[in-house]
This record gives sequence, C-alpha cells and structure tokens, in this order.
Amino acid sequence: MSVPASRSLWRALAITLAVIFAYATVLVKLGNDWWVDENYSHGLLIPFVIGYILWLQRDQLTTLKPRSNALWGGLAIGAALVALWAGVAGAELYTQRLSLLLIVAGLLLYFFGTRLLRFMFVPLVLLFLSIPIPAIVFNRIAFPLQLFASRCAVWSMSVVGIPVLRQGNVIELKPLNSFETRKLEVVEACSGIRSLMTLVTLAVVFAYFTHPRSENGDGPKGRFSWLRSYGFWRSLILVASAVPIAILTNAARVSGTGILSHYYGTQVADGFFHSFSGWAVYIVAFLLLFAVGWILDRFKPRATKTEKAIKQNEVGTRETVRPNPPQAISAKGAE
Repeated sequence: MSVPASRSLWRALAITLAVIFAYATVLVKLGNDWWVDENYSHGLLIPFVIGYILWLQRDQLTTLKPRSNALWGGLAIGAALVALWAGVAGAELYTQRLSLLLIVAGLLLYFFGTRLLRFMFVPLVLLFLSIPIPAIVFNRIAFPLQLFASRCAVWSMSVVGIPVLRQGNVIELKPLNSFETRKLEVVEACSGIRSLMTLVTLAVVFAYFTHPRSENGDGPKGRFSWLRSYGFWRSLILVASAVPIAILTNAARVSGTGILSHYYGTQVADGFFHSFSGWAVYIVAFLLLFAVGWILDRFKPRATKTEKAIKQNEVGTRETVRPNPPQAISAKGAE
C-alpha cells in the first residue's frame, strides 16, 4: 500500500470513529426505536439496503474524481454540530438525528464535492425516511388518517345495507343474531401510517432500482436537464403514488373488517384475521405500486426523430474518427 493511500485510509478511519463517538447515544436510541417501534421497523433493513446500493455502484464510486468543496462542506458540518448541541440541550431526539444526516452530507461535500453528494442522494433519502418523526407531528398525521379510515368503513357498510353509526373514530354496529350493539375503534395502529411509512420507503427503493439506466449520459444537457428526463418524473410519480395507495388500501382493510364484524361478530377484528389482513394489505399495496411502474413504462415517451438522428450521427462520428495506422516503411526508404 502506498503512503498516500495509507494516509487516506487512516484519515477516513479517524473521521468515522469521531462521528461514531459524537453520535453514539443517537445511534443507540435510533436502533432501539427501529427494534421497538413497529411504525419504523423497516429502519432495520435500511443499512443493508444502503450497503447493497453502494456495493452495486462500487465501480462508479472508484471512478469518481474527488473535488473538495471546503466552504459549503465546512458550513454543513458546523451546522450539524450546532444542531447536535441544540438537540442535546433541548432533549430533542429528532434534531439530533437530523444532525447525523447533515454531518454525513457535510463530510461527503467537504472531502469529495457535489458529484459524490448527488450520487449518495438516494441513500441519504432512505436514511431520512427511517428517522422517526416527532410525536406531535406523528399524531397530527395519524388522527386524520383514523377519521378517514372510519368514514370509509361507514360508507362501505352503508352501501351494502348495514346499519352503522360513527362517533369520531369509533364505529357502532349490531352484529347478526345479537341484541346488543358493538363498538369498533379505529386505533392509531389501524390508521395506516405504518403502511404509509413503509410503502414510501419501498417506493424510493423500487424507483431507484428500476430507474432507466439508458438515460445516463444520453439525456438533455444543462444544469436543470434532470427536470426534463423521463426517469426523474417516473421516480417522482412512483414515490407520490405510494401515499394514496397506502391510505386507500388501509381504508379498504378497515372497511372489510367492519363488514365482517357485522356478519361474524367483532371478534374478527382481533387475532389471526387482524394480523393476516395487515400482511394482505401490504402485499396488495406493493402490487399496486408495481402496477403504477408498469403503466408508466408502457407510456414511456419515445425518442423523437431529431434525438435519434443526433445519436446516429454521434455513433457514426465515433466509428469514422479513428487513429491512422502507422504507415509501412518502403524498401527505398529503408535503404
């Protein structure tokens, strides 16, 4: 190993150990939340997904030329350390975890520049999606989803002729062969926010691995050329479609539970059926997400005649422009 390579390795190791030491408490609490909180259990897979992405792109990583951006990278690192101090002083975990994300981005920008930072955009997004959001924001999202799911359940039950009454997120119904009304409560676990978090993360992974690679280097040039690329809009639509898919599939699950509760009793809302329906909703949501990607690929815009002509001209130019072979020395010249 050469001396410069050895110094770079030791420098990278020292910086990694310093970051781990500074964020040890944050990392331990984040891993504990992934293990305990079912809403963010998908976070346990995120490090492996990121590692797999980096392994697949290892050849491109080795060819990237580092172009340090000390100014913006240093500002990002300084802001991350300030956010860490503020999060510790105010006992705010979310600020501390965002500080971890910011310092990783700042180190990449400081040592390698914007090219590697753009290359690491998807892994950083996946890391961001695995960070639990603050409880006050979580409740502001979960409760409206509970109300929406209960409204959908009441509407579907009314359509099939089942008498039902809703009070907030509590549904009152009278099962068959029963003289008493029963109550079904759409609790936080049934709000759909769990499937929403997981499906959005899956959509990002799915959009990344199915991104049309043929566009690399062939698309329009310019600073904002990515706004005109098919791959960008395909990825954006896939991730955006995960939100209504997760909400609607969970509402269908709650509606099905309400209808079955009328015919077979409220005990179907617990036990095996409750767990099975949860897995079934995940599978249906995944299939719908894949269907959206399939539809987008079917309607992929074709290259115009002008773009095809430009590509053909570029190929013809590369074939015709070749280095001239060395001329053979004649016998007279040799003499």
